[in-house]
Amino acid sequence: MVDYTNTPRKPAVPVWAWVVGGLVVLLCLCAGVGGVGYYVWRAQQKDTQAVAPTGTWQQQLAGIDGVRNYLGEGPLSQDHAQGGVVYPQQPPIGGQHNGTWQNCSGMVYDEPIASERAVHSLEHGAVWITYRPGIGDDDARALAAKVAGRDYLMLSPFPGQDAPISLQAWGYQLKVDSADDPRIDFFVNAARQNAGPEIGAPCSGGTRQTGELAPAGTAA
Repeated sequence: MVDYTNTPRKPAVPVWAWVVGGLVVLLCLCAGVGGVGYYVWRAQQKDTQAVAPTGTWQQQLAGIDGVRNYLGEGPLSQDHAQGGVVYPQQPPIGGQHNGTWQNCSGMVYDEPIASERAVHSLEHGAVWITYRPGIGDDDARALAAKVAGRDYLMLSPFPGQDAPISLQAWGYQLKVDSADDPRIDFFVNAARQNAGPEIGAPCSGGTRQTGELAPAGTAA
């Protein structure tokens, strides 16, 4: 028979070790649950943002979070102006403009274009997408892919704008942070060939010239 009375016993685990171990396990569980909850919340937010608005084009624009309707503040002048125009919005969304429009038949401009000519294109029903120089290459390529070859769309850099990306239609504007924001497509689909007061006027036959005009007037 084996005598167990002389078998050495393992030292007991101190109580503090159990407490510390339990706290570590609890913290890990909380972090895991919190992380999963965060990603679930993010997925729900994306699903909410990805629901396209319905109704008339005006109702669709009104249903896009962040869109500002300047037409509610009064009508915009459609007069032609010689030289540069000082616009109250940057980038501008309408008002006095140059007699020559900027070609907007899916044009991707690598240099800034004259606001006065771009506004004339908005009058014809175009959507003008602008970006702040220095945005990431991925965003710039994604924006170009959305615009290239699509009539009544144009893209150009706009130095000094307060948002990375801005979308302009006649009387309407939307500012976003990245090119993968689904509201870009919602805005384009609602406003393109709808928002301008001269729907049906051409986007080709204008100018592809880049560069600003010299200031010489004030937008009404």
